[in-house]
This record gives sequence, structure tokens and C-alpha cells, in this order.
Amino acid sequence: MPIILEYAITAIVCLITAVVIQRIYKKEEQRTDSTDDIKGISWFGLAIFIWGLGSLINLIAVWGIQASPSNKFLIYWGVVVSLLNSMFILLSLPSIEYRGEKGLLIRLVERFSEREFIRMYLGIMLMLSFVFFSSSYTNPAISNSLIWLIDIPISIIVAFALFNALNKAFRNRNMRFMYLPSFSLFALILVAVTHRIVPIDTLPTSIDIDSWNILGMVTSISFKFLFILLFSILLYSWKFLSEKEEQQSQLEELIFEREELQINTEELVLQNKNYRRDIAMLEQELKSLQEASKIALSDRQKEVLGNLGALGNKKSYTEIAEAMHISADGFQTHVHQIKKALHISGNAGKNLLIQYALENDMLQYATLDSD
Repeated sequence: MPIILEYAITAIVCLITAVVIQRIYKKEEQRTDSTDDIKGISWFGLAIFIWGLGSLINLIAVWGIQASPSNKFLIYWGVVVSLLNSMFILLSLPSIEYRGEKGLLIRLVERFSEREFIRMYLGIMLMLSFVFFSSSYTNPAISNSLIWLIDIPISIIVAFALFNALNKAFRNRNMRFMYLPSFSLFALILVAVTHRIVPIDTLPTSIDIDSWNILGMVTSISFKFLFILLFSILLYSWKFLSEKEEQQSQLEELIFEREELQINTEELVLQNKNYRRDIAMLEQELKSLQEASKIALSDRQKEVLGNLGALGNKKSYTEIAEAMHISADGFQTHVHQIKKALHISGNAGKNLLIQYALENDMLQYATLDSD
């Protein structure tokens, strides 16, 4: 039976895919600091999961307990699954990254928090569904095709918003070749919607019921599979683009750090040059000061200072003068000139001269034996 095959394939594929997507979301959640950019992965996973869950329950009802696929409770359940699927897709659309202005429906979703949007959406859908289901359940004139009318406008609006967001996202990733698959998804959704609302008794005689049911099965499975395929491509292209942008950001950060290091190095080199120049200037000034501080003494004065350093503690000026064979006045004159040159004055002048001679190695100029 085609309907059982549809339920089985949809349940298996969608439930496995939903589990895989949720695992991907958990890994990305651990890797990133902000979950806002990856929240759409979780909502896409829930949209696929609700498809799988709906098909699993239908499979149990039709194959397990032999319920009719046209049972109104199963139709109601199908409408609820479709409405929940549309809600999850709407919640996922703001996370699809692309440049340019976002669509009206996406901007409307973003005006509310996720909790506020879910409450508002479920509140409106529950009121409409309750009225619609109540009137259709008690009125046998309302066919199963008419029951789907509550879901058809929402499914078409969501399909168009998804089609527009996918195209913009693929264009942003330079993947314009994905326009055709996106359009195919939109077309398959329209065909699936049309298949739901067309009553069987209004079919042309050229189309038998089995062919019509097979068309519905193929269309339903095809657009779900294509939806999963496009989402997987979008997910991995987003991941690749995110990693590329992260690498580019790291590269730019490294370049910026290198430029800062280069600027700091140039500043340090300049400072080093300035320091070396300052040191050279200080050394030059010190040299100038040292040269300026040098005492210019004649050879005779050096001899007098050397002999004074050697014998000054033992002999008087007169005794040293006699030993040098010069007059006492002449020796005193030399001593006076040496004191003037060394800026020495006072009664302790002799001791200071002796100390200066010893500290500045003036004994090498002495001509008298200290013994």
C-alpha cells in the first residue's frame, strides 16, 4: 500500500536526520560562545522531527491497528503536524545568514522573542483549529480535503519565505546554482498542497485513484527529502563559511598584532637611538668635564709636589728646598702656585698637598729619595 510505504520511509529518514541534526547543534553549542547564530539548527531539526513523529504515529495507526488513512482523527493529526512544522521553520528562518534586507515574515518573527512567538502562534492556531475541527467533525458534508484548508495558506506562505531565504543565503555563499533545487522544493510543496485539497471525486477520468495516490506519495517524500538535502547543504556551507570567516578574522588579528609589534619595534629602535645619542652626549660632556678638571702643572711644580708627597711628612718646606737646591722662597712660590691651581687654602694646605700627591700618583715625579 503506497500510503504505508510513505509513512515508513518518512518516519525512518526524518527521525534519523533529526537526531543527527540535534547532535550537530549540541557540538556547535559547546564550540561557540553565543547560541543565537546556531539556534536555527535546532529549529530545523525539530521541524524534521515533527515530520518523522507524525509519520510514525500514522504508520502505527494505519499498519498497526488497521485504521483508515482517511480517518478524520488522522487528518486532524496531519494538520497539527503540518502547523507545528510551519512554526518550527518560521523560527529557524531568522538564523539563516545572508546580506540585504530580510523578508517581511522574518522581520515579523524577529519582533518577538521565541517564547512570545510560540505562544502567539499556538494560541491563534488552536482557536482556529478548534472551530474548524468542531464544525468539520459534526458535519459529514465537510470532506477531508476541506479540513486541510486551515493549513494550506500557512504552508504556502512559509514555503515562499523559505524559498526566498534559501536563495538569498545561497547567493551570499556564491552558490547560485542552488536556485533550481530551491525552486524545485517550492514547486513540490505547492504540488503536495494541491494534492491535499483536491477531492478525489473531482479527478478527471484520465487519472485513476492509484496513480493519484502514488503522485501524492512521491511528491510528499520528494519535498521532504529535498528539504533535508537543501538544509544539509546550507548547514555545511554555513559551517565552511563560518570557519573561513573565523580564519580570516584570526589572520586579520595576526596581521594587526604584527603591525603593532612592528610599530613597537620601530619605537624601541628609535628610543634606543635616542638613548645611545644621549649616552654619547653624556660621555662627551663627561670627557669635557674631565678634561676641564685636569690640573695643568709645570714639570717643576710636579717635581715639587712629588717631593712634597714623598718627604712632606718628614721634612719642612725649607729642608725639601735645600735638598732640591732651590731657595726656600722659590719653593714657597711653587707651593703657592700649586695650591692656587688645586684650589687649596688654609692651615691644612700641606697635608692636603701630600694627600693629593699620594692619591694622584705624583710620587713618580719626585727627585728626592724618601730614605
